[in-house]
Amino acid sequence: MSRTRKVYDVGSPNLRVSLYFQGCIGEVIFASNTIVFTLPDPRFPVLSNDQFSRREFLSTESLMAKQILIADDHEAVLQGVKALLQAIPGWEICGNATDGKKAIAKATELRPDLIILDYAMPGLDGLSAAKQIHELLPTVPIVLHTLYASTELNLAANKYGIRKVVDKKSGALISAVEELLSVAQP
Repeated sequence: MSRTRKVYDVGSPNLRVSLYFQGCIGEVIFASNTIVFTLPDPRFPVLSNDQFSRREFLSTESLMAKQILIADDHEAVLQGVKALLQAIPGWEICGNATDGKKAIAKATELRPDLIILDYAMPGLDGLSAAKQIHELLPTVPIVLHTLYASTELNLAANKYGIRKVVDKKSGALISAVEELLSVAQP
């Protein structure tokens, strides 16, 4: 049995879904800004570029990997958090920073779905960075990941646009990120 293939440029990130098309299972691969339709039998029609409508076919918004920015001045912690989070299907680390000023620049450039900031960073601490990021990107959830969690820090964090304060020793980072990303879903 031969296969039918058609490629469309739609500016999508990498993702793969199954397709049920006219009674047969096929596959749609979103990779490198293209859509590749693969159907098991050439007798089934494939849409032309003129007929293809992204909105009618599939909303890729909910299927795209959630982009996460991490800022921590300790390289080992940064790499550990990065490895932990990118192991979760549907999450992607889009960038990292080692201080508050770089975190603001990266957040502005990358516009992630969520930002994780260390509290104690050189130059500009996590609270000050969060305040500026929140002014620029008010809908992006920010998590303050710290060794210095306290009631006072929680109260201050809320004033700076931080949605969650997570103690680094608690192991609650994944659940906090899951919660905030699920709330941010359209």
